[in-house]
Amino acid sequence: MPNTIITVARSYGSGGRTIGKCLAEKTGIDYYDRNLIYLASDKSGMDVRLFSEHDETVKKGLFERLTLFSGNIPPENRQFNSRENIFRYQSKIIRELADKSDCVIIGRCANHTLRDSGHKLVRVFIWAPHSECVQTVMKKFSISETEADKMIHDINKHRKEYFKYYTGCDWQSAENYDLSINTSELSEEQAVERIRLFAEIVKNGS
Repeated sequence: MPNTIITVARSYGSGGRTIGKCLAEKTGIDYYDRNLIYLASDKSGMDVRLFSEHDETVKKGLFERLTLFSGNIPPENRQFNSRENIFRYQSKIIRELADKSDCVIIGRCANHTLRDSGHKLVRVFIWAPHSECVQTVMKKFSISETEADKMIHDINKHRKEYFKYYTGCDWQSAENYDLSINTSELSEEQAVERIRLFAEIVKNGS
């Protein structure tokens, strides 16, 4: 029987992570975000830093420098410590979790990974105007407008490059999503309710 999986992509500062978490709590389903990194690390036996360093980014970093973990490489891949293989393993975990139960999954190309899974997929993109995201980030971290602007630009750039690198698609393109929510027009509760109602329609559909 297919499960209902809600994937949430989000621009930084739009509140997407919070909305996804509240949605999971309200509907009583599992929620996966950074815990995916720890699940992948536990199952693979690889250092969690390998997954964390490349979480939603394709920048070169720690895992190219770590060559001392060959004894921990899982049997199915003796060249595990490469960008593509770390992504593949995380995608494997995402597919296993989707097969297990209804859930909300934040980012990490889950909407693309699960596109042919056979599950009831609800692909959501959450965003807000840049100026509003800047104000949100300034308040959250008590930083200047310039610092918040740079933080948002850098993080969204990483997410866009990550999505393009692994899917060949545009992160912000409407064709990759079923529902787009502008959080400057809705409260957190309203956004959660709209996604919940949309997911119910998908779940009960043919």
